[in-house]
Amino acid sequence: MRNDASVKIDIEKAPTSKINSVDFENLTFGHIFTDHMMVCDYDNGNWKAPKIVPYGPIQLDPSAKVFHYGQAVFEGMKAYCDDNDKIWMFRPEENLQRINKSSKRMAIPEFPEESFFSALEELLKLEKDWIKKGFGNSLYIRPFVIATEAGVLASPASQYKFMIICSPAKSYYTGEVRVQFSEHYSRAADGGVGFAKAAGNYGAQFYPTNLAKEAGFQQIIWTDANSHEYLEEAGTMNIFFRIKDKLITAPTNDRILDGITRKSILALAEANNIDCEVKRVPVKEIVEAAKASELKEIFGTGTAAVINPIQGFSYKGESFELPQLENSYASLLKNKLMRIQYNIDEDIFGWRYEVKE
Repeated sequence: MRNDASVKIDIEKAPTSKINSVDFENLTFGHIFTDHMMVCDYDNGNWKAPKIVPYGPIQLDPSAKVFHYGQAVFEGMKAYCDDNDKIWMFRPEENLQRINKSSKRMAIPEFPEESFFSALEELLKLEKDWIKKGFGNSLYIRPFVIATEAGVLASPASQYKFMIICSPAKSYYTGEVRVQFSEHYSRAADGGVGFAKAAGNYGAQFYPTNLAKEAGFQQIIWTDANSHEYLEEAGTMNIFFRIKDKLITAPTNDRILDGITRKSILALAEANNIDCEVKRVPVKEIVEAAKASELKEIFGTGTAAVINPIQGFSYKGESFELPQLENSYASLLKNKLMRIQYNIDEDIFGWRYEVKE
């Protein structure tokens, strides 16, 4: 559903564009940023008017509370250009709802819907040339909020900055991925902030992931904090398992992010008559299925990669390889989802959001 409310956005255009210096055929994900960014400050109990300004550094006091108490949340979303030069986003209402849910958990004031959509649409229209046509090309959008109040008193800040920056992206490919089932580390615990896109969630997973990489794996599949007997997420992605012809994924809860790609894949699977089950996923069940040659696929889902297939896994020193399938659920569902995102196929779900001139 399109948000029809409009908020006036002050725009300061960059004097020159750096777009002509960018090699769009050889992009490293998240390293190049567009000419402009959105900035909106919170002070005296209110969000001020959003502004679009040239992309560049921001100035913060060394005692800004984001540095000391980690009040920071973010989102990840994309914009796409179809063959008719129309710009589309994918389920952006879900991203706004989730960043506000994350903000609430971190005692950050929620951001107004009208300001979010008005500012985001103006930013995308301004950066339209950065959104390249072609299946796999997109503009990655990173909204985030940080606590900017100066002072080291351990309390929620009274000042914040909401920003949106954008980065051109191509198809996200990480090569062959093999994972390690975690036997000790967990991503989050009951009652914690695992469901939120809080910055600290991601910083905390770097060390265990580095240990997995040292052991020859590219990523971790986290287990639950209580028993380490149930599989929950893969690194920074939701995780799916295919046993025979059934697709299985863990339910969302305090510990697991309510992924927008995850819920879209579940809807697409159902629409394509793929048997799905949302349940707690025991490590034992997956290991036994692998030993019986009944485990056909494991894949992660998320905004950046859409779907990332996993070739093998290790648990308690034992390694398992998955079969190479010609017609995998991962490739089928990824293609169907992307064809909706790029306005190629009919959107029976109402997920696309057009950015109108």
